[in-house]
Amino acid sequence: MSLTDTLIRNAKPGTKPIKLFDERGLFLLVTPTGGKWWRFRYMFDGKEKLLSLGVYPDISLKDARERRDEARKLVANGVNPSENRKIQKSARADLIANSFEVVAREWFAKYSATWAKNHGDRIIRRFERDIFPWIDARPIAEINAPELLAAVRRIENRSALETAHRALGNCGQVFRYAVATGRAVRDPSGDLRGALPPVSGHTFFRHHRTQTFR
Repeated sequence: MSLTDTLIRNAKPGTKPIKLFDERGLFLLVTPTGGKWWRFRYMFDGKEKLLSLGVYPDISLKDARERRDEARKLVANGVNPSENRKIQKSARADLIANSFEVVAREWFAKYSATWAKNHGDRIIRRFERDIFPWIDARPIAEINAPELLAAVRRIENRSALETAHRALGNCGQVFRYAVATGRAVRDPSGDLRGALPPVSGHTFFRHHRTQTFR
């Protein structure tokens, strides 16, 4: 007999865990404390396996069945859903660890000790105000030139052209650091040469040319 939303809502906890079975390996585990956990039972390499599919009511009956069907497709294609979840989780963790903000803050921590405090404060404030809100969580290796340009043009559009140039230069330093440390393969800021209007006067460019590679 298949489960229904009414049956699930009315399920009461007992002194021991209770299993309410649906179809094709899906069941609801009702714990003595009242928790309701979706589980999917399947066979892989001749062994019985269990996969957690979430907690009711956050995961509805319909959602649980969809997740079960996705897991069944993996099994049919020779993929262990449990191992696949671990791989996906690890991949997501790698992406987070290599996000633009993480790499930028690492670069800043490595080099800012050699700078005057007010110089370092301006750089990190520039990132926090003008760059991180738009590309902070993006994997640094996946950020392309148009995406970076869209971020610095937000600065330009508020009539802060010199700040836009400086932000782009700082981003280039972070990308080159990412390349050097194996988190990216290239610096997309190089593709944006000439994409911003030049700053009038020579003060900015003299300062920009004398910046060391970081």
